[in-house]
Amino acid sequence: MIYNILLILVLAGIHFGLWFIFKKAGRAPWKSLVPVWNIVEWVGLCGKNWTWIAGMLIPGLNIFLFYLLVQESARVFRRNSFWEQLGAILCPPVYLPLLGLGPWQYVDPEVEKPEEISSARDWAEAVIFALIAVIPIRGFVFELYQIPSSSMEKSLLVGDHLMVSKLAYGPRIIQTPLSLPLMHNSLVGTDGRVPSYLGWPHFSYHRFPGLGKVKRYDAVVFNFPAGDTILGAFPGGQYTYYQAVQDFGREAVLGGTARYMGQSLGEVKTRPVDKRENYIKRCIGLPGEDLQIIDQAVHINGQPIETPAEAEVIYNVAFAAGINPTRALDEANVRYEDIDAALRNADRDPAGNTYLQVPLTQAAAKQLSFKSSVIGIEKVEVPADSSQSLYPNAEGFNWSVDNYGPIHIPAAGETLELTLENLPLYRRVITAYEGNTLEVRDGQILINGQPATTYTVRQNYYWMMGDNRHMSQDSRFWGFVPEDHIVGKARLVLWSTDKDHGGIRWNRTFRPASKK
Repeated sequence: MIYNILLILVLAGIHFGLWFIFKKAGRAPWKSLVPVWNIVEWVGLCGKNWTWIAGMLIPGLNIFLFYLLVQESARVFRRNSFWEQLGAILCPPVYLPLLGLGPWQYVDPEVEKPEEISSARDWAEAVIFALIAVIPIRGFVFELYQIPSSSMEKSLLVGDHLMVSKLAYGPRIIQTPLSLPLMHNSLVGTDGRVPSYLGWPHFSYHRFPGLGKVKRYDAVVFNFPAGDTILGAFPGGQYTYYQAVQDFGREAVLGGTARYMGQSLGEVKTRPVDKRENYIKRCIGLPGEDLQIIDQAVHINGQPIETPAEAEVIYNVAFAAGINPTRALDEANVRYEDIDAALRNADRDPAGNTYLQVPLTQAAAKQLSFKSSVIGIEKVEVPADSSQSLYPNAEGFNWSVDNYGPIHIPAAGETLELTLENLPLYRRVITAYEGNTLEVRDGQILINGQPATTYTVRQNYYWMMGDNRHMSQDSRFWGFVPEDHIVGKARLVLWSTDKDHGGIRWNRTFRPASKK
């Protein structure tokens, strides 16, 4: 509620200031309260043309131009000092009323041009202005994101550069405000080891109304849930703190004696929600639903749902003796990295036939099956005794990535029945995500020190999975994604670079990103 009040105060300050600025400029003050018309009048009194009006109607660009108009407003009142213009940009809701109520007179730029400033100052102001303007744009409108891994192949490819809409589900307030612009959680060149933000002050979660809600099959960007606690040597979550605790025990990890593949794990640190790594997966399960994976097919509330057409799983592919598989796999659109890995781990029988494991879409598998060089092809199913560590990492849950669940996805306001058997599924919901203490004493569940057989959930949760089903670290490994971790929806592939073949994938330029 307090954030909505603050937003109202900000908007009120801006319009209050424009009322008196319009009056000084000889324009009807009431026009400052009329949407679009106020833009036309404001642009005109600053001496700008119709292109500014058009730009003010474009999300993202309008924020950038808004700050420029505040700066131009100061100039037409001959408030040209560097510090005053900086103050105008830093706090428009305060500066505009001061400008409108102050003793300064409006000078029509059509009659008398504003005072010229030096090119050095012009460049300095431009840099500072851009850094300030980018904060609300990235925080509330959209952000650019590059696909770093193959977990969403073949729907979203390594090298895709996405526009992620913050307006789709409603922008979150900036919870960690003291942060360097253009740096997510660490200083450039420090390999994630030096934070780019201060942990204080930190604001509580709030999301403003958006254009819609998370829907099934949306490509969603979110903060990595298991990234609340990180290892200094693995800040991106390649090897998580929780995996290390499971492998070595909490004391070994916190004591610094544990080593992973001969490497020290580094210092154990925590990160606020909005500074955890950004992940992108497809939303498969919604709040309140029951999810189960049976023989690689996802079932929701007992019914199978459609698998994205470009989703991949691992196939065993057998090539006849004397055949080089590389060309056939490249024609089937298999990444070079996956081909190289398959060839390094290839098996050959006495007859010289080659057996590979490669990720394929159904269409690619069908294409390969018609090739004379392929003598056999079948899906790989990962057994339940796999060495992969799956959520909830507890006894009694003998699941695999291909046969998983059933598991219930919590919804806001829902009351969960708690038992010792299902408690591992909801422990992180109750503790890490909703801030309660939980312990089991003499066979009894205690929440915040009180006996509990039920728990009422405070926020919605989602189930996210990568389209590359056998090569994706997703909800099957670290569980639910809380609503307060949701960043936005991948809307558009702006451009895509092809590491395998070089150059730009022009067929993916300005392609919708959230298509199933």
